[in-house]
Amino acid sequence: MKTIRVTRFVAVLLALACLFAATTFAQQKKSYVFHGTVRSVDQKTAKMNIDGEAVPGWMEAMSMAYGVDDPAVLKDIKAGDRIEATVYDGDYVLHNVKVVPPQKK
Repeated sequence: MKTIRVTRFVAVLLALACLFAATTFAQQKKSYVFHGTVRSVDQKTAKMNIDGEAVPGWMEAMSMAYGVDDPAVLKDIKAGDRIEATVYDGDYVLHNVKVVPPQKK
């Protein structure tokens, strides 16, 4: 009985240590500012097709579909809008998306 308690205690400690390590690692991902122009919005998949500008150190300029961290933002975004968002290493989800004024040329 005592061995089972010790084993469970050790298992719980290991699980908590893994959770702490994963949380710490996730918080250390480098963030970048992303800019692009919305080409289309798909409410069903909660994705937007974006003509994204180059983000040095993260991605070259390209058009692709991106998920969003908060699908509610898609209600206010339409094709042609210029957006700004935060992106993270190893993640193709746009965080904290907001519409910004068009760039002056």
